[in-house]
Formats: sequence, C-alpha cells, structure tokens
Amino acid sequence: MLAAFATLVGCKRQQQTDLSPLDQAGTWFSNVQELRGYNLSEAEVTQLVAARQAGLPDTNCVELVRLARQRNQTFSDGDAIADLLGTGVDSQTVMELARLNQLGPWAGEALTMHLAKLSDAIILEVAGRRAAGQPALSGEKLAELRDTGYSESQLIELIERGTTDAQADQIIDVHNRVSGRGFVRRRRRH
Repeated sequence: MLAAFATLVGCKRQQQTDLSPLDQAGTWFSNVQELRGYNLSEAEVTQLVAARQAGLPDTNCVELVRLARQRNQTFSDGDAIADLLGTGVDSQTVMELARLNQLGPWAGEALTMHLAKLSDAIILEVAGRRAAGQPALSGEKLAELRDTGYSESQLIELIERGTTDAQADQIIDVHNRVSGRGFVRRRRRH
C-alpha cells in the first residue's frame, strides 16, 4: 500500500508542465524558473507564450500570473493581450487593465476603443470606473462624442462625472440640433 502511494506521488511530481515553449518565446531563464513556482497548466503556458510573442516583457508575464493567482484564477488573457499589443496599445496600458481586472471579456471593447482612435488615457479612465462598479460610457458613445467635437479632456471629464450612454445620446442630439447636423427635412420651393 505504501509503495503504491509513493509511486502515485512520484508520478504527480513528474507531470510538471513543460515550460520550454516559454524559453523558445524568449523568456529569460530566471523568469521561467519563477513561473515554474506557480505550477502553470499547459493552457496557461500557451497564453503566456501568446503574450510574450506579442512583445509583453518577461516581468509583466510573471506579474500577470501573480495577479491571476491572487484572484484564485488561472491566467487566460494571453490572446487578448496579444490582440491589444498587436494593434498598438501600450504594454503599460495593458498591464494597468490587468491590475484593474479589466481584461477578459472587456478586452474586446478596449480593443475596439483603441481602433476607434480613442486614447489609452480614455480607455483606462473607463476601465477604472468599470472596475469600481461605477457607470461608464461605452466606446461607441465616446467615439460619437469625439466626432461631435469633444476634446480628450472633455471626454475624460464626462467619464469622471459618470455620464451614461443615455445622457451621451441627449448631448449628441442637442449638439446635432444646434449645429444643424441632424436630419432636417427641407421643402422644395416652387
């Protein structure tokens, strides 16, 4: 019985996840050794490789796993991080989103906001409000407000005030009526 238990324990120890893909992705040996201490799954290694190959520094990869473990989660945001970095989102912005726990499902909207040419500062402002459970404008409404002439500082002020999408619709509607941008039916002269 004791021999069977010792064999079982020995098998468990030998089934460590292969971290060589991290090494192949250019991760420094010392960081791979630190990551080994987190008992990564194969899926986590795959996600870390995606983030690393997209250009995320080693120290940030280690921090991402540490953050996931602090939340009693597995690291699963590597593909989202790779998408964000691939479109030009700054790695520090990505890390701040991770610290706010605003990657995951919200990473797609952050990506869309970036592609709509909204700044990283605006993305982080919205993420901060969402992380705090406060109302925040959607990327779509922020882009519409920007297109009506709002500056970045004005957009940030609206976010900080807790402006909702419904309120943004009202602001846009008033702006369009005042500026004549709204649909106006004109009668022909005879």
